[in-house]
Amino acid sequence: MKTKFTALALAAGAICSGQAHAQSVTLYGLIDTTLSTISNADAQGHRLTGFHQPAWFSGNRWGLTGSEDLGGGTKAIFKLESEFQSFDGAMDTPGVLFNRDAWVGLQNETFGKLTFGRQDALARDPIASGIYADPYGSAAISTEEGGYTNNNNFKQLVFYAGSATGTRMNNGVVWKKIFSNGLTAGAGYQFGEVPGNPSRGTTESVTLGYNGTNFHVSGFYTQAKLGDLWHRSYSVGGNYVWGIVRANAGYFHYTADQGALGMRRDDAYTVSFKVAPAGAFDYELGYQMMKAGNAALNAGGFTLNAFSNTTASTVTDSGRKNTIYGSIFYHFSKRTEVYLAADYMFLQKGYHAAQSNGFSHQSEFAVGMRTRF
Repeated sequence: MKTKFTALALAAGAICSGQAHAQSVTLYGLIDTTLSTISNADAQGHRLTGFHQPAWFSGNRWGLTGSEDLGGGTKAIFKLESEFQSFDGAMDTPGVLFNRDAWVGLQNETFGKLTFGRQDALARDPIASGIYADPYGSAAISTEEGGYTNNNNFKQLVFYAGSATGTRMNNGVVWKKIFSNGLTAGAGYQFGEVPGNPSRGTTESVTLGYNGTNFHVSGFYTQAKLGDLWHRSYSVGGNYVWGIVRANAGYFHYTADQGALGMRRDDAYTVSFKVAPAGAFDYELGYQMMKAGNAALNAGGFTLNAFSNTTASTVTDSGRKNTIYGSIFYHFSKRTEVYLAADYMFLQKGYHAAQSNGFSHQSEFAVGMRTRF
């Protein structure tokens, strides 16, 4: 349950400006703790069991959101969100308080939602690939942030929906809108902030989609400049809901200029299902395949994620990374649930995954609990 401070904010606004406007500030949070066991957790192939991994399904967070009615159907909006680790209480990004979100903007039914600051890379949100990349997020396209689970092995498609600064954008400007006829659109730009080289560090992204009655389709195109090299990706996919079953499917294509190493070309595919019968249980099952072509390796010999800087790389390789995953949730309420989950990753040919420490496969099993306030 989120806590609102509407009256306090209204009084403060009246004192400071001499005029009272309807204002709302909400404190919220989420805690997800996972006990997991993982194979090939080091270079010797040992298994590791404990609370060592980040939470599987949601980054632990607390935050503040707010809005003020400016009149004429327009609202001023903001969001500040910080991530932490539930197993030891540490900040997710040391020294950065609001590492998930720090933005302010305007919202209106006519022109949509316009935000400025640190926020999700547009392509990962529910207005784009967030509705089909896995079965855990929103089925319908929305202008909210979100999409993608938090586990190492079956969230990897998120990197194809990234930016020059990873899966979130610093110095970002994002516009999103859902039209009355079901069409949806979005556009985002990330300023590079590099004197004398205005394109370095920039990201440009657009999305287009449609909300049907029981189906939703969307896609995106993104390009970013890392150093002096261009990285580009596009994706299309969607979901279909009939009764208690939701099916998701999507395709991603990624290219990266790697200088003397040549062009990287990736293709990735995903399909997943969610079954939510009446009652407290729901069930998920999914598969994803990432086919990397001429991908740069890091200094440790592992395949770099999409939208990584490759200027220090000297070697490339090609191969496939496959992951099968599944889960069972039991919901005590709308805010609290427990889950069992597992995944199995296997590599083919020349794909080298850092998380499996040079081994060609890895299995993970987990039990966890998640609650929201």
